[in-house]
Amino acid sequence: MSATISSDPLAQRFESLARANRRALVTYMTAGHPDPARSVALMRALEAGGADVIEVGVPFSDPMADGPVIQRISQVALEHGVGLSEVLEMVREARLTVPVVLFSYLNPIMAAGPDVLSRAADAGVHGLLLTDLPVGADPVREAWIGEGPLAFVRLVAPTTPIDRMRDIARHGRGFVYLISRLGVTGMQQDVASDLPETIARLREASDLPICVGFGISTGAQARAIGRLADGIVVGSAIVKAAETSIDAAHALTVELRQALDAS
Repeated sequence: MSATISSDPLAQRFESLARANRRALVTYMTAGHPDPARSVALMRALEAGGADVIEVGVPFSDPMADGPVIQRISQVALEHGVGLSEVLEMVREARLTVPVVLFSYLNPIMAAGPDVLSRAADAGVHGLLLTDLPVGADPVREAWIGEGPLAFVRLVAPTTPIDRMRDIARHGRGFVYLISRLGVTGMQQDVASDLPETIARLREASDLPICVGFGISTGAQARAIGRLADGIVVGSAIVKAAETSIDAAHALTVELRQALDAS
């Protein structure tokens, strides 16, 4: 791994985990939820609970890839007046010591102006994941993001052919977010039966760490997937716990961390 990539906080985190034979816990929360004041406390609680990377969602009015839980709380955040500038201020205020990945649709990023990537980096963001900018869809914008200060985390679907997996990996940094199943985000009871084969194909195509997301909500699921992948991404379950309390979200994070460490 090159020195340039190794200087990236996301790469450093995954290298450190690999040396310790541990799996990454990536947790998702939507900025502005449960409300703007408690969003910073939630970020800090996720870090304290053992999250290795925190994905901070940017509220958006038309979150097509998200399930009902995240759609609803995104609307709540918008009603609180939370936009990208407010999201970055929350990240800045949280002063997290773990890497932060901004999770967004393309529209809020483009609407924020040409200096948005540097503003995000200055606020303490280390990576960017866009749900609606697949590889090859807009080469100019992809190059702009890829050449910027944030690691461009890319998504891979379970139906992605291996040649396209290779193309996605070439254009990504930090880690690859492997969607465990088709559809929108949301909690599920079972792990997809074809997940081991999908992970094996992706390992052939990419040297980047693989984190599996969509539907993970329990320690048992975390433990099972932790035996296969380099990490897991947990979103809807964390968001739902945060609706109960910050303490509940922290407790779930601790449970997931312990399960991963036992995998």
